[in-house]
Amino acid sequence: MRENAYRARAERGEVQIGTWITMIRTPSVLMLLQGAGLDFARLDMEHSPFSMETLADMAALARALEFPLVVRPPEGNREWITRLLDAGVWNLHIPQVDTPEQAAAVAACCRYAPEGERGMYGFGPATEYRAVPARELTAAANARVHVTVMLESKRAFDRLDEIASVPGIDALTLGPTDLAQDLGVLGTPAQREALTAHRRRLVDAARKHGKQVSMAIDSVEGVREMIALGATIVNYASDAAVLRSGYATAVEEIRRALPSRR
Repeated sequence: MRENAYRARAERGEVQIGTWITMIRTPSVLMLLQGAGLDFARLDMEHSPFSMETLADMAALARALEFPLVVRPPEGNREWITRLLDAGVWNLHIPQVDTPEQAAAVAACCRYAPEGERGMYGFGPATEYRAVPARELTAAANARVHVTVMLESKRAFDRLDEIASVPGIDALTLGPTDLAQDLGVLGTPAQREALTAHRRRLVDAARKHGKQVSMAIDSVEGVREMIALGATIVNYASDAAVLRSGYATAVEEIRRALPSRR
């Protein structure tokens, strides 16, 4: 069973730059993103209309391209985690983790015994349709999966150290908009300062417990700031945001160059 390049780079502390896929449903978008020089793509199933069938097609192409695909499910429960892993997804980005008990349950669903409680499926996309001996399968799958949990509430940060200490969780991140909303600072002058303080707390906890740090940001300057802060997994913008920005900038320049009408 092949190595997970996303996990391997994360363990080496290499900076990886990716982007959200929130709109484009054709799997070939992965070829475009890889060709543009990105290190990974993160597909959002929490706030986007992607089906399991689309996800499975994208995961198959991602593995063939050796271009890591990370998936955020709608919820971090056994049903979603099991289906995604069995569809051949190797990297999970779990939303709304508020307690160490939730984090432990997520970790257990992601790994086979004795490290967890993942259900046995047999051969399929997760084994690339190879009949792998059970002991080899479980050991390789456990070593390959990469799990990030999102802290998106004051409640989560009240138990940050406990969540960060949970075995089987590989990386920590926060959900900036939901966290700002929960803190009561969304859209206010206090939002930036509050999020910066929580990001620093998260980085400190991650370092203490040997976890990686993932951050999402919408600007190039913001990417630099997240890397300087200590993030090695950085998600820049999204397919929809980059397309809109690119077209808006181009159209504005084109219209500015047109002869004025009187």
